[in-house]
Amino acid sequence: MTTTDFALDPRLTADTQHVASLPLCEVLLMNDTRFPWLVLVPRQTNRVEICDLAPEQQAVLWQEVKRSADALRAVAPFDKLNLGALGNIVRQLHVHVVGRTDGDAAWPGPVWGSGKALPYEPAAQAQQIQALRRALGVD
Repeated sequence: MTTTDFALDPRLTADTQHVASLPLCEVLLMNDTRFPWLVLVPRQTNRVEICDLAPEQQAVLWQEVKRSADALRAVAPFDKLNLGALGNIVRQLHVHVVGRTDGDAAWPGPVWGSGKALPYEPAAQAQQIQALRRALGVD
């Protein structure tokens, strides 16, 4: 299910750290400690919307979203799950999987464009990625 000329949008590369490769998607950790936040990017070129994927790829995408949400909840429990595939700034198809907690830095509004990101310290980021990899079953 990969495309050989797939490349991650530079803005996603700048804002995230690689966690794992699933059958369809790259799983990325958003570099913002304020929220448990993953981004899934299908390895498909020229896709902007979820409906641009073939039906069987859409099914795999939602399975991987569920798997990632479960892993995120296991590593950083939260009250509410937010999913989004906005693409207004980064056109490359990607799905945000964000854990929200009542009273978090953006509550009850959206996380997108809310305040300034608080980046992970390198050691904490490495620990978070390792914990997510274990929870995803790819460690």
